[in-house]
Amino acid sequence: MKNIRVGIENGVGRITLARPEKKNALDRATADELAEALFSLNDSVARVIAIEGEGADFCAGADLAALDDMLDAPRQAHLEDAQALGHVFHTMRRMDKPVVALVRGRAFAGGAGLATACDIVLAHEDARFAYPEVSIGFVPAMVMTMLRRSVGEKQAFDLVATGRVLSAEEARQLGLVSRVFPALEFETVSEGILKQLAQTPPAAMAATKVLFYKLDTLSFLDGITAGIVANADARSTSEFREGVKRFTSRKKDDQ
Repeated sequence: MKNIRVGIENGVGRITLARPEKKNALDRATADELAEALFSLNDSVARVIAIEGEGADFCAGADLAALDDMLDAPRQAHLEDAQALGHVFHTMRRMDKPVVALVRGRAFAGGAGLATACDIVLAHEDARFAYPEVSIGFVPAMVMTMLRRSVGEKQAFDLVATGRVLSAEEARQLGLVSRVFPALEFETVSEGILKQLAQTPPAAMAATKVLFYKLDTLSFLDGITAGIVANADARSTSEFREGVKRFTSRKKDDQ
């Protein structure tokens, strides 16, 4: 792959945006490579997938030079270009493995959307988040679907209408970021979280993620009903049986 690097180590699949000279900006080729890598890692031995950026920034958003090159392209070409990144967001939501964003530096526009699309966002204390598309006459179109779910209507519209830049801590307080870590701890602590996720029973993790996002489409009653089914199904797995036996054995040893 040209614009990203992909690897697996100790159950952690890692995707690195590798265009530091472009602040890891997203173009059609990068979006296609991201989708391919996500599909590949979801079918691999990896139990958790991390996405990070090479260099100082996570991702500065869309590659404006690439957009400039296609300004006069037909509408169908623009639809297909947008669909490539939309496909990445949809793929991440449908995967049965957790996807974790490791954000250093800027996560702007589509880069903020890429982080928001992840299941967990771990931020370096110097990370910055913004949705400044309207300032250049663009629309933060696809990312709003995820942004509204993360922070609610009023906060989401404020962010996309003003394009204001959020510190990592502000983003955490709004719900865009899961956790923020000091610079000296970021790498060690985030790697520890990835290790913890990689050691979680995979069937239980998959069932949790699938049900978690399925709830978006269900009423309260239907959500409880789906939870009853998932609960009963989980009880039949070897992971659950072994986990219960380990717990009860420790309880007996403590008595």
